[in-house]
Amino acid sequence: MSNTSTAVGRAQRVGRLKALASTPTALRHGMNLWPPFLFTGIRVEHIGADWRSARVRLAPSPLTSNYVGTLFGGSLFSMTDPFWMFLILRHLGPGYVVWDKAAEIEFVSPGRTSVTATFELTDEVLDELREAAVGGAKVLRWFSTDVVADDGTVVARVRKQIYVREARP
Repeated sequence: MSNTSTAVGRAQRVGRLKALASTPTALRHGMNLWPPFLFTGIRVEHIGADWRSARVRLAPSPLTSNYVGTLFGGSLFSMTDPFWMFLILRHLGPGYVVWDKAAEIEFVSPGRTSVTATFELTDEVLDELREAAVGGAKVLRWFSTDVVADDGTVVARVRKQIYVREARP
Protein backbone atom coordinates (compact mmCIF):
# COMPACT_ATOMS: atom_id res chain seq x y z
CA MET A 1 0.00 0.00 0.00
CA SER A 2 1.48 3.33 -0.98
CA ASN A 3 1.57 6.34 1.26
CA THR A 4 0.12 9.39 -0.45
CA SER A 5 2.23 12.42 0.37
CA THR A 6 0.61 15.79 0.94
CA ALA A 7 4.00 17.40 0.44
CA VAL A 8 3.82 16.75 -3.29
CA GLY A 9 0.29 18.06 -3.48
CA ARG A 10 -1.98 15.04 -3.47
CA ALA A 11 -5.11 14.65 -1.37
CA GLN A 12 -4.69 13.50 2.20
CA ARG A 13 -4.63 9.73 2.63
CA VAL A 14 -6.80 8.61 5.49
CA GLY A 15 -5.62 5.50 7.29
CA ARG A 16 -7.27 2.13 7.62
CA LEU A 17 -9.27 3.31 10.63
CA LYS A 18 -11.54 5.32 8.32
CA ALA A 19 -12.57 2.18 6.45
CA LEU A 20 -13.67 0.67 9.75
CA ALA A 21 -15.37 3.87 10.88
CA SER A 22 -18.17 4.34 8.40
CA THR A 23 -20.60 5.32 11.17
CA PRO A 24 -20.17 7.19 14.46
CA THR A 25 -21.00 3.99 16.36
CA ALA A 26 -18.37 2.01 14.46
CA LEU A 27 -15.76 4.71 15.15
CA ARG A 28 -16.69 4.77 18.84
CA HIS A 29 -16.33 0.99 19.14
CA GLY A 30 -13.09 1.04 17.15
CA MET A 31 -11.62 3.81 19.30
CA ASN A 32 -12.55 1.93 22.47
CA LEU A 33 -10.59 -1.09 21.17
CA TRP A 34 -7.65 1.01 19.95
CA PRO A 35 -4.69 0.10 22.20
CA PRO A 36 -3.78 3.69 23.23
CA PHE A 37 -7.32 4.05 24.63
CA LEU A 38 -8.09 0.44 25.60
CA PHE A 39 -5.03 0.05 27.81
CA THR A 40 -5.27 3.46 29.45
CA GLY A 41 -8.90 3.34 30.56
CA ILE A 42 -10.04 6.02 28.09
CA ARG A 43 -13.58 5.38 26.84
CA VAL A 44 -15.33 7.12 23.98
CA GLU A 45 -18.90 7.41 25.27
CA HIS A 46 -20.49 9.23 22.37
CA ILE A 47 -19.90 10.42 18.83
CA GLY A 48 -22.83 12.41 17.45
CA ALA A 49 -24.86 10.90 14.62
CA ASP A 50 -24.03 14.05 12.62
CA TRP A 51 -20.27 13.77 13.41
CA ARG A 52 -20.41 17.17 15.17
CA SER A 53 -19.75 16.11 18.74
CA ALA A 54 -17.88 13.62 20.87
CA ARG A 55 -17.65 12.82 24.58
CA VAL A 56 -14.76 10.90 26.14
CA ARG A 57 -14.37 9.64 29.72
CA LEU A 58 -11.45 8.56 31.89
CA ALA A 59 -11.99 6.80 35.22
CA PRO A 60 -9.39 6.52 37.98
CA SER A 61 -7.76 3.12 38.41
CA PRO A 62 -4.31 1.80 39.30
CA LEU A 63 -3.48 1.95 35.57
CA THR A 64 -4.60 5.59 35.16
CA SER A 65 -3.14 7.03 38.36
CA ASN A 66 0.21 8.75 38.80
CA TYR A 67 2.72 8.54 41.66
CA VAL A 68 0.63 10.77 43.95
CA GLY A 69 -2.66 8.99 43.26
CA THR A 70 -4.31 11.46 40.88
CA LEU A 71 -5.12 10.90 37.21
CA PHE A 72 -2.00 10.63 35.06
CA GLY A 73 -1.51 13.81 33.01
CA GLY A 74 -0.54 11.85 29.90
CA SER A 75 -3.91 10.08 29.96
CA LEU A 76 -5.73 13.41 30.41
CA PHE A 77 -3.89 14.70 27.36
CA SER A 78 -4.39 11.50 25.32
CA MET A 79 -8.14 11.44 25.88
CA THR A 80 -8.44 14.71 23.95
CA ASP A 81 -5.98 13.96 21.17
CA PRO A 82 -7.70 12.89 17.95
CA PHE A 83 -11.20 14.30 18.23
CA TRP A 84 -10.97 17.82 16.80
CA MET A 85 -9.08 16.47 13.80
CA PHE A 86 -11.56 13.60 13.27
CA LEU A 87 -14.63 15.81 13.47
CA ILE A 88 -13.22 18.51 11.19
CA LEU A 89 -11.87 16.05 8.61
CA ARG A 90 -15.20 14.22 8.54
CA HIS A 91 -17.05 17.45 7.69
CA LEU A 92 -14.59 19.08 5.33
CA GLY A 93 -14.08 15.85 3.42
CA PRO A 94 -11.45 14.59 0.98
CA GLY A 95 -11.01 17.99 -0.66
CA TYR A 96 -9.07 19.17 2.40
CA VAL A 97 -5.94 18.27 4.31
CA VAL A 98 -6.45 18.30 8.10
CA TRP A 99 -3.69 17.67 10.64
CA ASP A 100 -2.97 18.20 14.32
CA LYS A 101 -0.24 20.84 14.35
CA ALA A 102 0.35 21.62 18.04
CA ALA A 103 -1.11 20.94 21.46
CA GLU A 104 -0.83 22.20 25.00
CA ILE A 105 -2.33 21.31 28.35
CA GLU A 106 -2.80 23.29 31.54
CA PHE A 107 -3.38 21.23 34.68
CA VAL A 108 -5.93 23.18 36.73
CA SER A 109 -6.73 20.86 39.64
CA PRO A 110 -5.90 17.27 40.64
CA GLY A 111 -8.11 14.66 39.01
CA ARG A 112 -9.31 12.27 41.68
CA THR A 113 -12.62 11.16 40.15
CA SER A 114 -13.80 10.27 36.66
CA VAL A 115 -13.37 13.06 34.11
CA THR A 116 -15.06 13.88 30.82
CA ALA A 117 -14.01 15.86 27.75
CA THR A 118 -16.66 17.09 25.31
CA PHE A 119 -16.11 18.34 21.76
CA GLU A 120 -18.71 20.33 19.79
CA LEU A 121 -18.17 21.48 16.21
CA THR A 122 -20.42 24.24 14.79
CA ASP A 123 -21.43 25.23 11.26
CA GLU A 124 -19.87 28.64 11.86
CA VAL A 125 -16.45 27.13 12.57
CA LEU A 126 -16.64 24.88 9.52
CA ASP A 127 -17.66 27.82 7.32
CA GLU A 128 -14.76 29.90 8.70
CA LEU A 129 -12.29 27.09 7.97
CA ARG A 130 -13.57 26.62 4.42
CA GLU A 131 -13.49 30.36 3.72
CA ALA A 132 -9.99 30.80 5.15
CA ALA A 133 -8.64 27.83 3.15
CA VAL A 134 -9.89 29.04 -0.25
CA GLY A 135 -7.21 28.82 -2.91
CA GLY A 136 -4.98 26.51 -0.89
CA ALA A 137 -4.24 28.93 1.94
CA LYS A 138 -2.85 27.32 5.09
CA VAL A 139 -5.18 27.75 8.08
CA LEU A 140 -4.06 27.28 11.69
CA ARG A 141 -6.81 27.43 14.30
CA TRP A 142 -6.81 26.67 18.02
CA PHE A 143 -9.60 24.61 19.61
CA SER A 144 -10.08 24.34 23.37
CA THR A 145 -11.53 21.56 25.49
CA ASP A 146 -11.95 21.42 29.25
CA VAL A 147 -11.46 18.10 31.00
CA VAL A 148 -14.08 18.19 33.75
CA ALA A 149 -14.63 16.06 36.88
CA ASP A 150 -18.05 14.64 37.67
CA ASP A 151 -18.68 17.50 40.14
CA GLY A 152 -18.00 20.12 37.44
CA THR A 153 -14.47 20.99 38.55
CA VAL A 154 -12.14 21.74 35.65
CA VAL A 155 -9.17 19.37 35.96
CA ALA A 156 -7.33 20.40 32.78
CA ARG A 157 -7.62 22.76 29.82
CA VAL A 158 -6.38 21.36 26.54
CA ARG A 159 -5.75 23.36 23.38
CA LYS A 160 -5.17 21.78 19.98
CA GLN A 161 -3.97 23.68 16.94
CA ILE A 162 -5.45 22.24 13.77
CA TYR A 163 -3.93 22.75 10.31
CA VAL A 164 -6.38 22.93 7.39
CA ARG A 165 -5.93 23.63 3.70
CA GLU A 166 -7.56 22.64 0.45
CA ALA A 167 -5.97 19.55 -1.07
CA ARG A 168 -3.86 20.27 -4.11
CA PRO A 169 -5.02 18.65 -7.35
